Amino acid sequence: METAPNSLTGRIILVTGAGYGIGRTAALTYARAGATVLLLGRTQEALNDTYDLIEAENLPQAAVLPFDLEQHDEEPFRQLAELIEENFGHLDGVLLNAGVLGQRTTLENYDWNTWQKVMQINVNGQFALMKHLLPLLRNASNDASVIFTSSSVGREGRAYWGAYSVSKFATEGLMQVMAQELENTSNIRVNCINPGGTRTSMRAAAYPAEHPSNVPEADTIMALYLHLMSPASIGTHGQTLDAQPKK
Repeated sequence: METAPNSLTGRIILVTGAGYGIGRTAALTYARAGATVLLLGRTQEALNDTYDLIEAENLPQAAVLPFDLEQHDEEPFRQLAELIEENFGHLDGVLLNAGVLGQRTTLENYDWNTWQKVMQINVNGQFALMKHLLPLLRNASNDASVIFTSSSVGREGRAYWGAYSVSKFATEGLMQVMAQELENTSNIRVNCINPGGTRTSMRAAAYPAEHPSNVPEADTIMALYLHLMSPASIGTHGQTLDAQPKK
């Protein structure tokens, strides 16, 4: 998938879950393409590490935004959007990458509090975030892109994947609703990426017996992430796309 070098020059991109794994790699990819990247996550130290990687390559200066999506009050989300508007004025893109796995067990044995946490971070927090960020995306001078993170277990339910699977079904639905609401009325395009099996800490937790060398690293799937965030993807809207070929 071809995307022009420096395709994100001058753009402001927010990446959630930017401290680790796919989020960190995507943040670096966007910065290398010229974007100012806003690094959002709940662990300041991890975000600082991503920031340092961007600085080490003399890329556009990133911004660190410590923020926990597991909040039941809407006000912090409004305040976050206000902070971004005051400092940057608008957003050109959002990658909603943050998420938690929860338990791998039967529904009968699933812990109630863990279920609530997974749904809050993977669904409710993303809804609240986008509710307050949409005006900033509308302020983008040209086009803007929102990318949700899906999963194969969000398309077809799978035993023992519990709240994670259900949350990814909800993510697909949230993307589709938002895409239809914005169709033909906005400069914002909205899509989902299913990254597939990728060498991350979440993958290791889900498949503890799997050897890491058998799983692709995050940088091998970045072509689609860059394409959807760039103007090259104008016209792609309301789609769920796979970052890796189906096996």
